[in-house]
Amino acid sequence: MKRKVGESFSYIMIILGALMASFSVACILLPNDAIDYGTAGIAIITSKLTGFNLSLCVLLIFLPFIVVGAFYLGKDFVIKAVVGSITYMLGLELFENVDFVINTEHFIAVAFGGALLGAGLSLILRNGGCIDGSEILANILVKKFSEKTGRNYSMSPILIGFNVCVYVAVFLLINQNAALMSLLVYVVATVIIDHFTDHFEAIKQVTIITKDPDSLIGEIRERLNKTCTIMNSRGAIAGENKTLICYVNYFELQKMREIINKYSGSSFCTVTTIDEIM
Repeated sequence: MKRKVGESFSYIMIILGALMASFSVACILLPNDAIDYGTAGIAIITSKLTGFNLSLCVLLIFLPFIVVGAFYLGKDFVIKAVVGSITYMLGLELFENVDFVINTEHFIAVAFGGALLGAGLSLILRNGGCIDGSEILANILVKKFSEKTGRNYSMSPILIGFNVCVYVAVFLLINQNAALMSLLVYVVATVIIDHFTDHFEAIKQVTIITKDPDSLIGEIRERLNKTCTIMNSRGAIAGENKTLICYVNYFELQKMREIINKYSGSSFCTVTTIDEIM
């Protein structure tokens, strides 16, 4: 029952975050000559250049990433991504028809819109969802690189490179002012997201102290295709234990929580953000 309540709460937070993001884009950013980043930014550029409905552009651009993500990232992640994306698109349709005006300078309005967007995306990411195809792409590429090389990689270079391409397109296809305003959105939103998700694009070290390591290791291998470092440890009260160390990315961390929760009665876990692995 506790797990079902927690899962229901995560969907509520994803829906709330998607509504916050769509309100920011439709009512604050677009009226002030700024756009979202990631695949939503590509959808906005497409809508501006072609005159197509914005929600339809978001759907058409994000759909391929959802389909690919279904094969690589698992059913639970894709369901949450679909819920968040549908809410985001419906929110855009709703808020585009809302008469909302911020009577202030463009710079201040865009900074506020970027902060609201970042807060909404933080809610989505913290609860295992996603409304940006660039994050799905980065996650898949990181998994592929890790499988081929046996090393763990951060998603940061991929996400930064993707968004550089988006803002270059804004600069060339729309105008210089929109590119600079959109860059401000990215900076503000990223600062907010990093604060509330502890650098979601970075590698996470999961340390698990348990008396039942074999069951945990088996599920980690099966569900995450990851291995663990195993060390002997001893607690002052609990006595002899095993300490497992595993490295995952932010989206894999959601699955790791599910695995650990299954054995929560016999394990203790910490999560640390890792800046670099050499």
